[in-house]
This record gives sequence, structure tokens and C-alpha cells, in this order.
Amino acid sequence: MKVGKRLRAAYGRVEHEKIYSLSEAVALVKQNAMAKFDETVELALVLNIDATKTDQHVRGVAMLPHGTGKQCRVAVFARAAQADEAKEAGADVVGAEDLVEAIQKGELNFDRCVATPDLMPLVSRVAKILGPRGLMPSPKVGTVTVNVGAAVKVIKGGQVEFRSEKGGIIHAGVGKASFEQAALEENVRFFVNLVRDENASLVKGTIIKRLSLSSTMGAGVKFAL
Repeated sequence: MKVGKRLRAAYGRVEHEKIYSLSEAVALVKQNAMAKFDETVELALVLNIDATKTDQHVRGVAMLPHGTGKQCRVAVFARAAQADEAKEAGADVVGAEDLVEAIQKGELNFDRCVATPDLMPLVSRVAKILGPRGLMPSPKVGTVTVNVGAAVKVIKGGQVEFRSEKGGIIHAGVGKASFEQAALEENVRFFVNLVRDENASLVKGTIIKRLSLSSTMGAGVKFAL
């Protein structure tokens, strides 16, 4: 009942048909984040694309100015010196055949996955497991690379990987509710501008149709830049 009252109060503070300014939206999201943990602030972008066309899929990475506030666990497929490099950079899991076996057993104790190019045939054995979870390494986002140490450091530093989902929607964590208002605003603005600028040529007109912001347990707030 206590949780129910909190949620009702949070939804009651949001005018669901209103388009807020970014500043107003961030303030509302922070105000409504009343869980006992530090809620993630989630950004949703509805894109003006045809998600059934592969040439209109949107995918990329963003290095947010203030990071995400999330401790990202990284798995690396590498051998020998490159495996040592990954460990030194802070990778949480490093391996080759043994990592494939662990994944096949359902051990997915990581949030991002990096691989050296020579091990991609090995990684392909678990593509059906990693792919649907958005964990498959890809050269497009810098997770298939010989410089595994650098890739791990970038990911650990707050890099966000994103891709358009069914319906042409992108979801991304852009910080924590405990972040300062200005930091959250800057992260949101940076992410939206990056998606818009890097994909402007995909469609006629604007690439972004709608924007909304919410916390993990809070109400969605529509806004415009």
C-alpha cells in the first residue's frame, strides 16, 4: 500500500499530455524518484523511422559528459597478452573457450561484451544468446577491437551503447536520480543531439518524433528540446 501511494502521488504530479521543458522534466523525475535505491534516469526517444527497414536501424555509442553512475560489468573474449591487458584495464570477466562454456550454461554476469577480431568465430557460437540481449560485440560500436584495454576503460568510464528497438524506440540510462539537475540536463541534451545529428540523413524531416524521461520506478514525463 505504501508503494502504491508513492506511485499514485508521482503520477499525480505529472500532466501526461503536457510537453515540458527539459529543465521541468528533469526536476519532476528527480522529485518522483522516491525508491530506497538510487533510481536510474531513463531516456526514451521515439524515432521517425521504419523499424522494418534494416537501412533505417539506429545504433551507436555515447560517452556522456557526466557518465551514467552505473557500475558496468565488462566481459572480454581475448587470449594471451590481450587477455592480460583487459584484466589490467578492469574487465570483470576474461576468457575464450571457457567464457563460451560459461555463457552456454547461462552465466551472463556482465553488461557489455568486448572481443578481439580473431576470436569472433568463437563468439559466434553464443551469438543466439548474446544477440537478443544486446550483448553481441560489434565493430560498429568499438567492441570488436585489438585494443581491448582501451575499450574496457571507455565502457567503464560511462559509455552508453544504444540501438533502435521494435517500434523505432531507443531507451538509454542517462544518469542517476542523485545526479545534480545540471548534470542530468547536460547528459540528456548530449545524447539527444548525438542521435539526431548522426542519423539526420536516414529520413526526411526530423529523426526524433517524441522524447520522454522517467526514473526506474517513476512516471514518464514528455519533454522537448
